[in-house]
Amino acid sequence: MAKEVTMCSQMQQWSPVKPTAGAPSVPPTVGYCFHTPKKHPWRPIMGYEEIEVTPMPSQPITNTMVDPCYTPEGMSAEPLRFPNLVTGFDRSPEHAARAALYTRYTQYEWNQNSIKNYNESDAKRNFSERVRNDIMRTMRETDEIGAQGQRDSGRKIGERITDTTFWRNEVAIEMERLVATCEKLNDTRRQLERAIAGIEGPLHIVQECLYHREKRQGLEQVHDAVEQSLLKEVATLRDAQERFKVMLEKVRAQSKNCRATQHELETDMRNKEYALGIDSMCHQLNNFSKGLQFYAGIERYDPTVCDTERWAAASAATLQRSQSERAKAVQMLSDTDNLINTAATEIWDQWSNTNGAFTRRVAETIEIKNKLQLHLYKVQQEIFDVEKTLELLNKAIEDKLQPIKVAHTRLQARTNRPHLEKCRDQAQDRMVKECCDLQAAMELLRSKIATAEGTHQTLLGVRAGLEADLRAKTTTLFIDRDQCMGIRRGYPVTAAIKSS
Repeated sequence: MAKEVTMCSQMQQWSPVKPTAGAPSVPPTVGYCFHTPKKHPWRPIMGYEEIEVTPMPSQPITNTMVDPCYTPEGMSAEPLRFPNLVTGFDRSPEHAARAALYTRYTQYEWNQNSIKNYNESDAKRNFSERVRNDIMRTMRETDEIGAQGQRDSGRKIGERITDTTFWRNEVAIEMERLVATCEKLNDTRRQLERAIAGIEGPLHIVQECLYHREKRQGLEQVHDAVEQSLLKEVATLRDAQERFKVMLEKVRAQSKNCRATQHELETDMRNKEYALGIDSMCHQLNNFSKGLQFYAGIERYDPTVCDTERWAAASAATLQRSQSERAKAVQMLSDTDNLINTAATEIWDQWSNTNGAFTRRVAETIEIKNKLQLHLYKVQQEIFDVEKTLELLNKAIEDKLQPIKVAHTRLQARTNRPHLEKCRDQAQDRMVKECCDLQAAMELLRSKIATAEGTHQTLLGVRAGLEADLRAKTTTLFIDRDQCMGIRRGYPVTAAIKSS
């Protein structure tokens, strides 16, 4: 009797299968499940069992009779079929199948081994290629670092020569200006003294304008733009005087500082000339120059040497001190060109601004005066119209008296009708309504008379206010246009200051 080996489901424990009744005796392995030993962890845990089959008399046992005993639910693949493991073995078929199942690899493991070899080959080859590329790149970079370093050093030395030349030229120019400025300090003192005396005239005129404007009346004593401009002009004149006095005190001490600054500039210029000669020689050196040598430790940092920022700051500080001293001297030397001209310009601008404020104020006052006259004329005309309206209202009330008398007479006469004729007909209703309408019309007219009389009194008050305001505007115009502008036009401010 033949035997067939089939796959069982994955099992954690052994479960014996009892043979059916009346079956012939089988080897001890029949009826029991076996699984893959745990000493092969790379293989799946599979179970199988040996069962007896009864083949057809005329059909031999082939691979088509071997079916799996377990197929996972939901799998779309074909069931696993074992190859013919019996042929070619001398021992029993079940022993041959069991031995082959333990000793052979699967197709999946064979494919995975090939893929592993491919991947390892690609990885090692790519790594080797990266190493070679990195070595070549490092060689090119080191060559480029050497060449670039020499180019950068040459460029930096050139920039240093440019910077040193710039500062050397600045020092030379500054020294020439300082020497020329120091020679003119004596003339500055006399110009400042004359400028201080020349401001007194414009200051007196501004104060007189303020005194005249105090004579304005009523609401015309307003802190307007003209008054603000006058006060600002006084402040400008006094500030100019103070600046001139302060500058006069500084002139005497300026000549002492100029000589000390000149000595610093001369020393700095000599040092820069010497440094320029050394840097020019270094800028011309290259790999083929003669006299090149090694100097051990020459590249070490010297903490006693200043950096570029401090060097530039020192040169700038020297120039700044010289420029500061020269600026003070130039301020004193060119008093008519700088300080006096600036002060004269400020005074003249403020003088012009004040005159412009006067002009605008006068034009504004004239415009307001004209508008006041126009409004006064309109108010006067409105008062006349209101008075005429009052007369018309009184006449309208008088005109309503006769119709009321007629209506009352008719009503009185109709009361004498006899018996049932004395009824309230449509004529009676209309006459009663006529009397009521006339009474209401007269009451309305009387209320309008009261309103018109109130308006008349208001217009009279407005006329009185407009007349008073008009008188004040006339006085203000006389003060601003005739008195203030008259004295301001008779004094040339800039000529008085610059002539000093």
